[in-house]
Amino acid sequence: MAYTYDALKLEKGMYHEAGKSFTQVLESCDPSEAYRGTALEGLDAYQRQLKRFDIKVKGTGSDVVEKFFRTSDSAVLFPEYIARSVRQGMEESNLLPEITAAVTRFDGLDYRSITSAPGEEKELRRVEEGAAIPATTVKTQENLVKLHKRGRMLVASYEAIRYQKLDLFSVTLRQIGAHINRMLLEDAIDVLVNGDGNGNPAEVFSVGSGDIGGSSGTLDYDALVDFWAQFEPYEMNTLLVPTDVMVSMLKLPEFQNPLTGLNFQGTGKLATPMGAKLLRTSAMESGKLIGLDSRFALEMVQGSDVTVEYDKLIDRQMERAAITAIAGFAKLFQDAAKVLKV
Repeated sequence: MAYTYDALKLEKGMYHEAGKSFTQVLESCDPSEAYRGTALEGLDAYQRQLKRFDIKVKGTGSDVVEKFFRTSDSAVLFPEYIARSVRQGMEESNLLPEITAAVTRFDGLDYRSITSAPGEEKELRRVEEGAAIPATTVKTQENLVKLHKRGRMLVASYEAIRYQKLDLFSVTLRQIGAHINRMLLEDAIDVLVNGDGNGNPAEVFSVGSGDIGGSSGTLDYDALVDFWAQFEPYEMNTLLVPTDVMVSMLKLPEFQNPLTGLNFQGTGKLATPMGAKLLRTSAMESGKLIGLDSRFALEMVQGSDVTVEYDKLIDRQMERAAITAIAGFAKLFQDAAKVLKV
């Protein structure tokens, strides 16, 4: 049986079709639906091209980087290999899905989000006959949300990469992806704390003052309960904490419940006694924690997915790949995120 993927002409222009990724362009030329019931079922269009040129990118039998450059057609696949490896690194230990309520894809650098008018009644009151139905006004934010480009330039000599195994080279690319994801997480935390420029910073509480009990500088269970109580009508279902606060929480007697410890030891995930998901990250400032209702607090705006621009500097015998991602964050509902200072 003849397959389309065997005769597909590959060219660099496939990376520049408006509104489509390289894989989407390949899929339009070589649809996966045509391979149902065959030995190639389960592979996407890019993976079929790897099979076409017999390029193994992982495992003990992985090929060397140079195999991508055996032909001009197979060389076109290399930037997508970099993008997929970087994307894999971004997805490993990715906390952003845990704190974002929605992800919006936007083609541009400035985005205007929406919010509801502050102070309006959110409860669905009973409406008497002939009475006006209470309204919630949804409007666009006054100020634009700016999207930022984050990325790394990968620079290496021919000798450094062309004879390296693809499986090993992927480790470096995944690390770059982890670094990009860390920068995006820092952006998200900054918006949660300081707002997105629309006068919506998070309310800040301090242990031992105001509505939060306890002694300043010491985190106890009573202070966490008082902090939890500030979220009505929202639900504090997620806590972002730095390492020092995490250590203090783990030492609390309430966290030494056998079932809580068993879950942490078995899965590495610790749920607080208030039912909130506890996320530890070094991107958080020490001595602070952020509580949020992840269903309503934050919107992630993606200007572009992971993009790879690849070229060669022949005179210096160097390979260069610019790996970038464009994204920003918008605060949806101000009261859905609050900060506690220990």
